[in-house]
Amino acid sequence: MLLRELLAGLQYNCSSPADIQIKDIVSDSRKVKPGSLFICLCGSSVDSHKFAGKAAEAGAAAILAQKPVECGGIPVVMVKDTRAAMASVAAAWYGHPANGMVTVGITGTKGKTTTSYMIRSILQAGGIKTGIIGTIGAVVGDKVIKTDNTTPDSIDIQKYLRMMADSGCKAAVIEASSIGLRDHRVDGFTFDYGLFTNFSPDHIGGKEHKSLEEYMHCKSLLFRQCKTGIFNIDDVNWKGIAACHTCHVETYGFSSNAQLRASGDRLISRPGYLGVHFDVCGRANYGVDVHIPGRFSVYNALAAIAVCLHFNVSEDDVRKGLDTVRAKGRVELVKVPGNYTLLIDYAHNAISMENILTTLREYHPNRLICMFGAGGNRPRARRFDMGEISGKLADLSVITADNSRYENVMDIIADIKTGIERTDGKYVVIPDRRQAIKYCIEHAQDGDIIVLAGKGHEDYQEINGVKYHLDEREVIADVIAGRL
Repeated sequence: MLLRELLAGLQYNCSSPADIQIKDIVSDSRKVKPGSLFICLCGSSVDSHKFAGKAAEAGAAAILAQKPVECGGIPVVMVKDTRAAMASVAAAWYGHPANGMVTVGITGTKGKTTTSYMIRSILQAGGIKTGIIGTIGAVVGDKVIKTDNTTPDSIDIQKYLRMMADSGCKAAVIEASSIGLRDHRVDGFTFDYGLFTNFSPDHIGGKEHKSLEEYMHCKSLLFRQCKTGIFNIDDVNWKGIAACHTCHVETYGFSSNAQLRASGDRLISRPGYLGVHFDVCGRANYGVDVHIPGRFSVYNALAAIAVCLHFNVSEDDVRKGLDTVRAKGRVELVKVPGNYTLLIDYAHNAISMENILTTLREYHPNRLICMFGAGGNRPRARRFDMGEISGKLADLSVITADNSRYENVMDIIADIKTGIERTDGKYVVIPDRRQAIKYCIEHAQDGDIIVLAGKGHEDYQEINGVKYHLDEREVIADVIAGRL
């Protein structure tokens, strides 16, 4: 493809004519091959402008930059922001795949992953093949491609969208994280629908957001990049998220002011099955069962319905989709032979732990058991808070390892204990996560609900910078089969 074709629609200055044949686009200088366009990015820890010379030596045909570079005389395209430009270039490189599908972007502090899987489940029940890009990975048909971030970089986003379009997908659902929106990862196309789930303090500090205000601003960017914005108006922050929107606005929630409403919600419980029923009112009127527990599942399901009302799906498709939906590691129920309930959840901070434990407590278990650890090389305050929350809400806390990274797991556990000892909650310490799971299963009583918190969809455990395989589903199977 010619360089000028990739740059169509961008404002730029080029050091030489743009009639250059480009054979690949890359933002990692180590992946440069002869004929590549190398895109320089200013990262939080590395500025790849300094690698422009190495890229030229490796055969790059041109450099895309936002500040002067030394690159041995090959053409340099100067733009205001290379991240924004990269998204436009990537969309052109992959033939603008979003144009052939209906695209849905989801932003919010919680619920993005579950809601994306609910939308996919409903649409596929209605015969609409749907892809997902998000925390669990890129889902194209039956294939799940692991991704490093909730919202991958724009080159990968466009690559996955092209894969979806080529495989016959008619819809694509993308988790648009605040970082992804800030860094222009989902630029290059306009979403048909933008969805806001909820907002609460998170991702503040370090390399993430400088303030709560910046965090909110970044989430609001989705609604300047979509045709229709769908908002949870029960969330007190929704107007802040909708500020400066350029889209048509629709609303959902329990509020009587919402265009799509939920009412009559009640819990459904039996061993191995936790769910919720509610009635849809307003723009649609029927009852649904959701095979995911808790009031927050009503919000996620209502959000999914609000999106799917724009597609050609029936009430039966909605009901089937919500009663069969599965999101790996999101309140994921695992079948066990005993008369108790076991589930896996990604809750890995105090807010998400409080949400899941409060939700499960509403099902009145014989005992609520929470197994969890905390991540290393993260703020210590998170560990104290997680310990305190579990101590208050669980009947028994099983403290174990999570991703200790470069910290000593016993130091992390000591911090968790500091938090839990602020309460009168009972706990045991089992540092080996496999053995902790075994303990939970072997000591389960009739009517118990056990939640394995923290890992969710992850199938590894990071220790001293090395990722070791650990899939909790496999561990559960080994315990049940007597192999562990």
